[in-house]
Order: sequence, then structure tokens, then C-alpha cells
Amino acid sequence: MRRRDFITLLGGASMAWPLAARAQQSSAMPIIGYLASSYSATRPWIDAFEQRLRELGWVDGKVTIEYRWTEARNESTSELAAELVRLKVNVIVTPGTPPALAAKQATSAIPIVFVAAGDPVGAGLVASLARPGGNITGLSNQTKDIASKRAELLREAVPNLHRLAILANVGNPAAVLEMGEVQRAASALGVEITTSEIRQAQDITPAFEALKGRADAIYVVIDPLTTSNHLSINNLALSARLPTMYGSREIVADGGLMSYGANFPELFRRGAEFVDKILRGEKPGDIPVEQPTKFDLVINLTTAQALGLTIPGTLLARADEVIE
Repeated sequence: MRRRDFITLLGGASMAWPLAARAQQSSAMPIIGYLASSYSATRPWIDAFEQRLRELGWVDGKVTIEYRWTEARNESTSELAAELVRLKVNVIVTPGTPPALAAKQATSAIPIVFVAAGDPVGAGLVASLARPGGNITGLSNQTKDIASKRAELLREAVPNLHRLAILANVGNPAAVLEMGEVQRAASALGVEITTSEIRQAQDITPAFEALKGRADAIYVVIDPLTTSNHLSINNLALSARLPTMYGSREIVADGGLMSYGANFPELFRRGAEFVDKILRGEKPGDIPVEQPTKFDLVINLTTAQALGLTIPGTLLARADEVIE
């Protein structure tokens, strides 16, 4: 597998190893198709995935990776999934739920490994976690299951939280499920809810404009759309003086206030191990879906200071990482 320095961008949406190098490769060399939202937004996860593949022996000359980037355009996801099927890749890797659903619709034969899917059973990806069946398996990030914990942590960080906005891509079934969990958790805390439903990047700015004076903080449901546009969301939230809660440490490192969720680099390392098993002959339907075992609480103190927010010392003491 070749270093990132030698990857070439093709047509703005496709990334693959150099064409000249691929022409010299044996036709028997396995091909991994990787269908994701954005390279820039998920680079630490991709680096973890590639590093683990190398550790497992899938080094330069042993495997090819064909990258396809949707850039959170819903209409391109199915097209790029179909393109990977036409390339006859040996396995398709899909971070998140929407690309996994697109890949599942595109093929019932090529193995699919999803990584960080919110609710694989609820979204219809697998029949069950223990027996996924068919041509698909992977790793859940349990984001729906810990939505209530995120709401509680945000309430602790923002003691005067009376009105919570939820920003979610309603075109993503997993995001809708998580939004419902947040609504139930917030209601139990006595917090008023405002939902900001988006379907494309162009919906984000109007969503924030509509929130003026209506929210004390915002819970952002992470998915390919919000992850790809997290810098814009962070800037808009800061301008509106809205504390943010995410499910990904990397977005907090880029200016979000706080996150609580699975350790994504570790999930992607495990995803590489799933790919290794499949390339060595195991059937995806026989590999149980795994759930994360490590959850991180991350707080960005620089963002808190910019918001004029004092994070309680008891919460900072429990954080796995404090960014200053």
C-alpha cells in the first residue's frame, strides 16, 4: 500500500493509488473500496485504518485502495458505490450509515465493512449484531445509545441550559434515531427542545439563523454531512455564542466545545482488522458486529473561554482530554 504522498485526486470525488502503479500490479492483488464523505474531515481515522492494515501485512504491493469521496452530497453516494462495484473491488469500507446503506443497495455479493454506524440494526444494515448475515458487517459507534449521556454532560457544562437545539441530517436514518433519543433525554431533564433539520450543506447557515434567540446550546448529530461541514458549524455556533456537543473528538479539536463518544481512530483500526479477516477468506455475515469499548469525554477550554463559559472543575476532572 502506497504512502499518502503518492495518492492522486481524480475528478474531485475519487482518490486512488496512481494509475501507472496500478497498471503494473497483478490482477490478483486485492482491491479495497473506501466510500466516505471527505478526506480532510476524516484524515485521522483514515490514517489509523491504513496504519493497521500495514501492521497486518497489507503493505505496498500487497493491496490497492480505491477512495471515493461524496463530499456529503447525497446524490453522489449511490453513484460512487455503484462505481466501486463496477471496479469489482474485494471489499467496500464505509464510514457512517448513509454510505453503508448505499453500498448495501449497490451489491449483495461484495463484502461490506461499515465503521462507526450509529444503529446498524435500527437503520436496516444488519438483521442483528450477533448474526449480521448477508454480505455486511462492521462496527457500531453506539451513538444513539449514549445520546442521553451527552445531553446530561452538556447540561452539566452549561448549568443555565433551558433550551437545546438539535442539528441533524434527517436524510440519515441513524441521525433521526439519535435525534429522537436526545429529545427524550432532554425532556427528562426538563430542557426545551428545538430541532434544526438539514439535508444538505446549504441548509446549515439558514438553520443557525432560525435559532437566534431560541437556544442556549446545540447538540450536533454527527454523520457524513455534519462531519464534512464541521468547521462551518463550529464557526456559526461560536458566532451565535452557542456551546456545542458532538460525538467526535476530532471536531472538538477544530473548535467545538465538547464531545463524548467512541474513540474513532480505534474503531477504524478495528475496521482494518475486519477487512483483513475478509481478505483472508472469512464471510462478513459470519463476523459479529462489534460495539466500542472505549468512550472519551473531550473538552475544548479555548472554545469555552471564547464563549465566556466556565466549565465546572468536577467535569474537567472527568475529561479524558482537555484542549487548551
